[in-house]
Amino acid sequence: MAKSSPVKKAWRSLSWLGVIIIGLFAINAIGVFTGGGSWTPKLALDLEGGTQIILAPKVASGETVSEEQLNQAVSIIRQRIDSSGVSEAEINTSGQNIVVSIPGTPDKETINRIESSAKLEFRPVLVAGQPSASSVGGKSTASPSPAPSANPNLSNTPTAKPTNASDLSQITPELQAQYDAFDCSTINTTNVAPANEPLITCETDGSVKYILGPVEISGEHVTDASSGQQRTQSGATTGQWVVNMVFDSVGTTQFSEVTTRLSGLQGVQNQFAIVLDGKVISAPRTNAVITNGKAEISGNFTQESSKALADQLKFGALPISFVVQSNETISATLGSTQLISGLIAGLIGLILVVIYSLIQYRLLGLVTVASLTVAFVITYLIITILSWREGYRLSLAGVAGLIVAIGITADSFIVYFERVRDELRDGRGLESSVEAGWKRALRTILASDTVNFLAAAVLFIVAVGNVKGFALTLGITTIVDVFVVMLFTHPMLQLLAQTKFFGEGHKFSGLDPRALGAAYRGRAQFRPSVAVASTKVASSSKEAATRQTIAERKAAELAGKTSDQSTEGKNS
Repeated sequence: MAKSSPVKKAWRSLSWLGVIIIGLFAINAIGVFTGGGSWTPKLALDLEGGTQIILAPKVASGETVSEEQLNQAVSIIRQRIDSSGVSEAEINTSGQNIVVSIPGTPDKETINRIESSAKLEFRPVLVAGQPSASSVGGKSTASPSPAPSANPNLSNTPTAKPTNASDLSQITPELQAQYDAFDCSTINTTNVAPANEPLITCETDGSVKYILGPVEISGEHVTDASSGQQRTQSGATTGQWVVNMVFDSVGTTQFSEVTTRLSGLQGVQNQFAIVLDGKVISAPRTNAVITNGKAEISGNFTQESSKALADQLKFGALPISFVVQSNETISATLGSTQLISGLIAGLIGLILVVIYSLIQYRLLGLVTVASLTVAFVITYLIITILSWREGYRLSLAGVAGLIVAIGITADSFIVYFERVRDELRDGRGLESSVEAGWKRALRTILASDTVNFLAAAVLFIVAVGNVKGFALTLGITTIVDVFVVMLFTHPMLQLLAQTKFFGEGHKFSGLDPRALGAAYRGRAQFRPSVAVASTKVASSSKEAATRQTIAERKAAELAGKTSDQSTEGKNS
């Protein structure tokens, strides 16, 4: 005999659910076997411990750091860490210092993002040479190789006042001597210069040594930076990775003036150095005058290096420079005891939900248990994948979000079951009660989950730290709840309605029409019982009335008024 349409739909939904679970399992397995993934979620700072880095401000003698500058620096450092995929990091101020705590053992790139969190500057190149190191008494000394644009009279005393930041007359004999003796290995501790004076520095890898002019554009005027492949005028990609940079209105004007001057110069003086933490991270040539505030930096970039530079440009404009005061491993602030306590609390809540379901719904409560199990499996796989791909870490607040989700998920099942039982009280058969109850319950479930998801989304956007972890797990479980109810709970009831045990309303099924206040009237139809005690009928009527929606009550009242008017018309 051919299967009925509800049964076909039920098996189709269960098949899709199986595909989703297998897909999530496969994705996680790829992460485990290819490296970086795990079968368990990564834990946050409060449960696992991690690394603590203390940054001290690096300012000239006599200068002080304001509270506004520290707060701005904290905000930018947080953005830089978040952009690297690290979750649940803690960034706070301690006096004049900034304390950065990262869960687990961060990779080298993340550490570099924090330790190189200095003020971003744009300076013109005056001199560039390749250092040649030689060991003299155990110390490396460097001297520049000739540069095409080097001034042959650099050692002479300038005869005129500099007219702009690219003027070579800024290079005094003293500055030349400092440049000749400058050791790139000391750049972390000795490389500080006022914005209106030249700077001696090197490439981040020490391959090139520079004399740079005064600061012409501050990094605070960079509004956006991104990496991507270079495109031709026709829109085709060249395969070369570049960095795109956007300035604000002030930066656009300044950049236009600078590129106008540099485009007319030759050799290294045509270059414009981007300086971060006292080092040159890039010194691109000026190929054209740029007046729209949008610049493209090209070079020997890879996808990774172009993204790293874009992040440095976007999040590197700190108001002050910092030096790493300490870098040490810290223990968990809460530890495994609190994690176990949280899991025990969740287990107790789950057991109470199961007990209530079995008492209230008899064996129908097993559907609740199975649905909660499916929801747990899907949520667990999603969290482990996020730990692998997005750097998410599970904190105690995140565990709390998962515990709260037990109640949210159970609430959806209760709404559905009660709608089905209401239909049985009205005299419908089980199959039709399942379908009619589902249509009524789905609207309520979607409305409730939408409100929960919006609350979680708002909390995730406006919050930071552990609260953001709570909001994320709450949002994930809310979405999972919708899928489980639609692809598992409802299909299971459709299949159970075909069985003799549930279809005939066994007293332990939880769907016995007689126990719900209805009596059999033939052809699988029930009606309100006449044989039962009047008190029981009244109780059932009151219970049914209290379960009506406002719209249903208004419709009943309107139907009652219409019936009364018809009776009066007949009597008259």
